[in-house]
Amino acid sequence: MVVDFIFDVGSPNAYFAWKVLPGIAARTGAEVRIVPCLLGGIFKATGNQAPMIAFGNIRNKMAYEMLETRRFIRDHGLDAFQMNPHFPVNTLLMMRMAAAAEIDGGLEPLADAFLHFMWESGRKMDDPDVVRAALAEKGFDADRLMARAQEPDAKARLMSNTESAVERGAFGIPTFFVGEEMFFGKNTLRDVEAEILRQRG
Repeated sequence: MVVDFIFDVGSPNAYFAWKVLPGIAARTGAEVRIVPCLLGGIFKATGNQAPMIAFGNIRNKMAYEMLETRRFIRDHGLDAFQMNPHFPVNTLLMMRMAAAAEIDGGLEPLADAFLHFMWESGRKMDDPDVVRAALAEKGFDADRLMARAQEPDAKARLMSNTESAVERGAFGIPTFFVGEEMFFGKNTLRDVEAEILRQRG
């Protein structure tokens, strides 16, 4: 059983999902497959907007969104999370690196490092110099990864993943697919786990 995780490091909710998914995998025996996509590309293809834009003028809506986030952090013990002071961050460079790592291997540790720098240490991860230093700090070959991000196969993989996610029904991140069943948002993770078990019979 494989769960496809439609993923962009620029979403704080992707960080939350990434922290909870390993527990689901351990309990169910499912494999979580990260699918690097570009959230901006998904938004453009579907006409979607970030919640702060889409709901910013709705009285009480964003206040409730923040309350729900605080509850999620509390319930899952995610005390290391902090909102990135540079948000929103252009993730194109990181996601091209992630697409290259999907091709070459080593995607999970790279994704984990990016999420740490984005949502725990608050780095400005759309600055190439910051990205290079951050990767080196975690022991990655930063120069190789930076170069790989500019190669045609990495760019094509990111574009293809993004287009395919939209064709499957995605309109935002985090999105999860259990077989053909789609779930959107960190609050559907319990449903993801239940669907894995249902499909397993």
